Amino acid sequence: MEVDAPKTGPSGAAQTLAGFLAAAGIFVSLAGVAYRPLRLVPIAILLSLISVGIGGRSARLGIAAVFIGALCFAVGMAVAVVTSNPLW
Repeated sequence: MEVDAPKTGPSGAAQTLAGFLAAAGIFVSLAGVAYRPLRLVPIAILLSLISVGIGGRSARLGIAAVFIGALCFAVGMAVAVVTSNPLW
């Protein structure tokens, strides 16, 4: 007779929150490219890392959000320097 172990992953609400945090991280990263990269993109990366920490079914989305944030940081800084816009 086999006994199934209890499911130890995050609950449905936590997984939904992780998805929303990852999506918000992507949105804020993309906004940071156009507005102020040094102010917005680190916050977006923090949101994405929290999403990865929660895990669940949105773990891939969270990882993608972290990499998108890093790319947006590099591109946003380059755009801000080239166009002489403020970084803050």
